[in-house]
Amino acid sequence: MCGIYGITSKDPDYISRFMYKCRHRGPDGEQVWEDPNNNITLAHNLLSIMSDPKLSLQPWKTPGGNVLIYNGEIFNYYQLKDKYKSQGFVDTTGTDTELLAWGLDSHGLSFVEEIDSMHGFAYYKPKSQEIWLSRDHAGIKPLFYAEIKEGLVFGSELKGMIEKVPGCNKIDIMSVSFMQKTGINALRNTFFSGIKKLLPGETIIWDIANKKTKNTHRQYIKCSNTRKFNPEEFRQEAKKTVEMCSIGQRKIGVFLSGGLDSSLVAYELKQIHGEVNSFTNKMYPSVQADEDYNEDAKCAEILAKQNNFNHTEVPITPEIFIDSWDDSIYYMEQPIYNPSMSMYCYTNKFIADRGIVVTMAGDMGDEILTGYPKYWKMKNPEWLEKQIGKTRLESWDDILRLWLKRIKRPLRLTESPLDDNIVIEEFKKCFSDELWNPDDPIGSYMSLDCVAQVPEEMFNRNDKYGMAYSMEGRFPLATKSFMKYCMSMHTNIKLGSDKNNTKILTKQAYNGLLPNEIINKGKTGWTVPIGHWLTTNVNQRLKKVYTEAMQDKSKLDMIKASQKAGKALVPAWIVNDWIKKYEMHF
Repeated sequence: MCGIYGITSKDPDYISRFMYKCRHRGPDGEQVWEDPNNNITLAHNLLSIMSDPKLSLQPWKTPGGNVLIYNGEIFNYYQLKDKYKSQGFVDTTGTDTELLAWGLDSHGLSFVEEIDSMHGFAYYKPKSQEIWLSRDHAGIKPLFYAEIKEGLVFGSELKGMIEKVPGCNKIDIMSVSFMQKTGINALRNTFFSGIKKLLPGETIIWDIANKKTKNTHRQYIKCSNTRKFNPEEFRQEAKKTVEMCSIGQRKIGVFLSGGLDSSLVAYELKQIHGEVNSFTNKMYPSVQADEDYNEDAKCAEILAKQNNFNHTEVPITPEIFIDSWDDSIYYMEQPIYNPSMSMYCYTNKFIADRGIVVTMAGDMGDEILTGYPKYWKMKNPEWLEKQIGKTRLESWDDILRLWLKRIKRPLRLTESPLDDNIVIEEFKKCFSDELWNPDDPIGSYMSLDCVAQVPEEMFNRNDKYGMAYSMEGRFPLATKSFMKYCMSMHTNIKLGSDKNNTKILTKQAYNGLLPNEIINKGKTGWTVPIGHWLTTNVNQRLKKVYTEAMQDKSKLDMIKASQKAGKALVPAWIVNDWIKKYEMHF
């Protein structure tokens, strides 16, 4: 796991500054490379997982005379290595970088389809004057780019790009409009005007000489109805994906939320390796109001004791929450509608401080195995009619319009959001009707969640906060193989009898293996009781900082917020502090 950086000009000083700003992504080595014959500069910093750092240093000169910089892991590395021995692949370093370099040289873009990976890479071809930028199928790893006068600048983070992209401190109104409607920004645009991100599963080919994109390739994982459910087969597939994601030579920690998905991951990791280091957040002081914010911690503790995990509780207090706030804004780089982002940031630091270099989590399980009540609601004609004016999902347009209704109360971040029709047309450009399956409309919605919701909500925070402390995050339920397996089963066999009976396949497969408290527990979110903290006298410092932030109108003229205290106000607080941190303006 690493950071990659590049520009289509000879500018080693700039690229060195970019790399330095992102040095947290790779403490095990760094290099800057210039093409002596052409205008391009590439750089890489390394977090070594698989082998001796000296064997993994990049930029990597490929057998074909091309150059690769790569951030990621190929989880089917050993299978592909064995497969291609007969075709000339010689493993000299034991690194997946070497395999990827050989594969791109030998098979071109088709090799991207073969790797089961999380990645962001740049592949430079001097002879054809092309550079390929690629992001994995699920959008686990980020990659940003911008067209500038020199041609193209790109990298794993936004921080270093800001100085090279004129006008990027103006907030992109399309991104704000989309977040205002949905709570996230799933579009190609970032909040920094002029800077874009590769979408999940996307590879673009940039023509260096003509300064333009000349080809775009996209890989999708679609829903189908080709497989029946078999509990034993399901467990075998789950174990296989956890084993694939446990490759490497560094200490692994599991984010154990107390839910089904992370419990499944931890349980299978124990069967494979015999040892699990698990971590669970616990709120202090404990809050029990409309929900018990420590219920997940209690369930996680039961699982950990039952399976003899090395279990650690991560304390979350109002003081810790506010102490981590500034770092959470800085490392995230863009605003997200999540009151718990400070907790995520601190949790990653806590785990990294205890020697963990690789983490695992259960993200993506909800989206491929019907973990949300909303999927069940889509069966209800009356509910659908209230949402989109139709009693059935009949087209990809219906899916997109329903997706724009994903939050109950749209945020108020700007007085002048773009019209819904403009936003939805931009949405269509990012996620085409290739994901539409008329035989399984709800499954089509889930497919969209996989590439629009999960990368922005879950993978984004994991990458930014994990890599902030030089820690790699892995998601066994988001491997290409496991996603294809789960999405090959029709949604009808995944849905329970009511909206509260979610993930019935996982429950059937692991009944008797996971504690009943986890099997029977309802869906809960990984969150902090910020609303309760703000409306009580739990912590006066938290209330003071929050109140001052909401009264600061110097750069918040366009941001509106309700007068009711609680987590509904937090998005405005996040946006306000992000504006100040990155010196942004509307």
